[in-house]
Amino acid sequence: MKTSDKTQSWEYLAILIDQGESKQIEEYLDSLTPAETARAVSRLDEESRTRLLTLLPAEEAADVLRDLPDEQAADLIEEISPTTAAAIVDRLDADEQADLLADVSESNAEAILDEMTYEDAKQARELLQYPDDTAGGLMITDYLSYPETYTIAEVLTDMEKHSHIYSDYQIQYVYITDTQNHLKGVMRLRDLLLAPRDKQLATLMISDPIFVEVSDHLNRLFQVFEEYAFIGIPVVDSMNKLVGVVERSAVMEEWGKQTKNSFLKISGIIGGEEFRSMPLQQRAVRRLSWLIPNIALNIIAASVIALYQDTLQAVIALAVFLPIVSDMSGNSGNQAIAVSIRELALGLIKPSEFSRILWKESWLGIFNGIILGILLGFVAYIWKGNIYLSLVVGCALAINTLLSVILGGSMPLFLRRLRLDPALASGPILTTITDMCGFFLVLSLATASLNLL
Repeated sequence: MKTSDKTQSWEYLAILIDQGESKQIEEYLDSLTPAETARAVSRLDEESRTRLLTLLPAEEAADVLRDLPDEQAADLIEEISPTTAAAIVDRLDADEQADLLADVSESNAEAILDEMTYEDAKQARELLQYPDDTAGGLMITDYLSYPETYTIAEVLTDMEKHSHIYSDYQIQYVYITDTQNHLKGVMRLRDLLLAPRDKQLATLMISDPIFVEVSDHLNRLFQVFEEYAFIGIPVVDSMNKLVGVVERSAVMEEWGKQTKNSFLKISGIIGGEEFRSMPLQQRAVRRLSWLIPNIALNIIAASVIALYQDTLQAVIALAVFLPIVSDMSGNSGNQAIAVSIRELALGLIKPSEFSRILWKESWLGIFNGIILGILLGFVAYIWKGNIYLSLVVGCALAINTLLSVILGGSMPLFLRRLRLDPALASGPILTTITDMCGFFLVLSLATASLNLL
């Protein structure tokens, strides 16, 4: 079923919701891609979104939630009754349940868990105890494991007997444990199917497999999957007992999400993802909480100009170069910030390694500063024909570039040591300092050589 050329997907969906056509809604959503579904649902008003979930069968409603960004899905599930929400959440995988409920308020999450089946609620609560960016928070609990004393025939018999359950599992490996559920080995499904039926798992398994612990951070998981071409890696607890499997796809998805959140913070979106379907007040607060403090920081930077207003009035051409010097230096510093945040995330540097960063960025700042200073100085000379003006703006840009890359490279390390978010705080601080230093360098050097300008 398709909409007409003049009707947008969300408009047609809204019509079906108003008519209460459950079957037609289900068929129409099945015809949309996940991206189209997410766009259509996000354009609906709050009442229509809520009614959509109540009209659909629980399985179909769960599919809708899968297509939505986590925060939107959480907002949507909070708008319906705990009983209806529980029926929908029950249709999600355990890791999906935990991800969704982690974004829901604690009171609503408990109300939903109380309405869920005992086993699903138990699994979800176990996963909820782990942070989202750890192996425990990302792992799945639906996997195949067998005692090392089992034969291949026993494993295959069990798989055949419970095929209706295992059909929903993402099976690539079979994990082997001892009687205490300690991880002992792993077998690829292909090797299992081709092995002699009378052989025990212990004689065929890959012993001492690569594993991660429930507390291992996303950075560690990303490094492991970068190093090994595994589809999934077993997860063990502090006693080396098998508790789950973390999949490559889940790690890469979370890594992309973390990278996106860092970008949003650097861009001034506080509190995570923002969507235009959110209430106006909520969106305004998220943006103003970053913009208002920047007023004070910009006033501080602008105060330097006030101290040298006589010089600026005497050589009005300097006003053209002030924003160029500050912006170019700020761009250089932001490049250094980006590299430091990236290396911190990958574990390539530690917050204590200031000396290494200072050494690396100093040489880069000197080289880039000289090149950029010569280029800007040349432009100033072509425009005004004054070599001293050229030297003033060129030297100011060169020195400020050096300062900005040193500051930009080291600031994320310093903020991390203070347990502050480098992605959130580095940009505004760097901008303020590079503006102040840039204005000061241009105007102070111009004041010293005012008679020559």
